[in-house]
Amino acid sequence: MISVSRLLSPQFYAIQQRSVLKMSASATQTAGGGVSHGSMAIKPPSHPTYDLKAVIELALAEDAGDTGDVTCMATIPFDMEVEACFLAKEDGIVAGIALAEMIFEQVDPSLKVEWMRKDGDYVHKGLKFGKVTGNAHKIVVAERVVLNFMQRMSGIATLTKLMADAAYPARILETRKTAPGLRLVDKWAVLIGGGKNHRMGLFDMVMIKDNHISAAGGIINAIRSVDEYLTLKNLEMDVEVETRTLEEVREVLEYVSGSKTRVSRIMLDNMVVPLENGDVDVTMLKDAVELINGRVETEASGNVTIETVHKIGQSGVTFISSGALTHSVKALDISLKIDTELALEVGRRTKRA
Repeated sequence: MISVSRLLSPQFYAIQQRSVLKMSASATQTAGGGVSHGSMAIKPPSHPTYDLKAVIELALAEDAGDTGDVTCMATIPFDMEVEACFLAKEDGIVAGIALAEMIFEQVDPSLKVEWMRKDGDYVHKGLKFGKVTGNAHKIVVAERVVLNFMQRMSGIATLTKLMADAAYPARILETRKTAPGLRLVDKWAVLIGGGKNHRMGLFDMVMIKDNHISAAGGIINAIRSVDEYLTLKNLEMDVEVETRTLEEVREVLEYVSGSKTRVSRIMLDNMVVPLENGDVDVTMLKDAVELINGRVETEASGNVTIETVHKIGQSGVTFISSGALTHSVKALDISLKIDTELALEVGRRTKRA
């Protein structure tokens, strides 16, 4: 297994960066986004109703309330101009730079933002990787909202990078286990980290899970109903079906081989068995992959961690999905400081710079 420390080392990152950017670009295009060839920044995935500007406005409004920043108004001259620098306080993959620019633009279009890194780049503890210049009031008002988004997105991107590298040749996916209201932001961070997006929501892919199967009276009844519904509504979309046993895998394969169906992927759920010594047994998963034999895509789900994902990735599955990428994210520590030298001095004292 590749160690976590090696995966996050600058040397390892430099070797992997080109392939990760290529992988991220491919994932973004698949999700309906694109790549800015000038900056190679990964654009957010597409969503038919998501309003990113409204999400930013809500974040700013909940911070300002009905009064505004009373501390700023009391302590900082309104016309003061300053420069504030972004500091990485731990090693990781930075994400949210493009979103930060949108927030600063929304707060005050006259603010000037410059970056020494781009989304998806490695940053190390103590690195100054960007700066914003302009009205002090506006910078401080935007500060916490910018950092809240960047720290969360960078945490997601960092874990995604670790998981994506360890999972190879399988591709790492997130799930719908995202923070409410931040679905697009969380999934954007996964792309920046080199992962691939699973379905955005309930609308863009059919995913037949255990509750659908139980309610429909069996796995074949559920698949057949989906095929009939998509034909009736003239809908073109991928269909994935969850299986929990090898018998269910065989049932699905028999249906796929004998019927015209939209099923394009089989989820192999909880076929990774945890062992008492902390390792996992992937025998059942490998058996399922062998049964399927490339007829459809495969996705492993359940008991996926940074410690187990490499072994799962060697099983032959196409994809590995992990809810932990977004539901258990640890934020990457980043700060925005006007007095950078003092911030670094304090950081060194507390081992955070």
